[in-house]
Amino acid sequence: MSKITAVERTKVSEVQAVEAPFRFPDTNSTAEVVLNEGIAFCARKMRLNDPQEVVKRLQQSDTSACQYCRYGLAKKVAECVGNLDDNTRSVYVLDYDATPHDLCFGQANQKSPIHLIVWAERKTDALTSLVAALDRALARRYADLISAPDLTRLLDVHVVDDVDVEECVGYGALLSSSHNRPIRVWKR
Repeated sequence: MSKITAVERTKVSEVQAVEAPFRFPDTNSTAEVVLNEGIAFCARKMRLNDPQEVVKRLQQSDTSACQYCRYGLAKKVAECVGNLDDNTRSVYVLDYDATPHDLCFGQANQKSPIHLIVWAERKTDALTSLVAALDRALARRYADLISAPDLTRLLDVHVVDDVDVEECVGYGALLSSSHNRPIRVWKR
């Protein structure tokens, strides 16, 4: 009777290290992608063929261009945050800066931050850092684009966790609000 050991049954093959084609995105390149997507979204909605026309309208504070661009930015920021943080369940955009009077007469503040609610399983420092870094990079690029050097912040993000949503605490309560419900822009 012959015994076969595990060493004899296993063939060893040499594995060569291969560099992965994936490169973890940095905040500057992510901000560039977000901004380009926001401008492209605005151009599609306004039926403009040239992205420079969108930029020109943003610089002139065209209400429609600003609103479409901000929504496009919100959607892409939400997607980026969701893809970079496995803890994120969904992201919502909330518009509460402008009064009905402001909106009626097209006087909403075009430089106010984009308000987002990020629903995560739990609040983490990593998610907070990711959002802060993305906000800095995006605000810098957007400020350069529209010639607004005083713009230092573009995102106002509130992270809520499962407990906040279940118990309707703070911004978690808005997710089930019947009066001022935010719009979901990304979901896992």
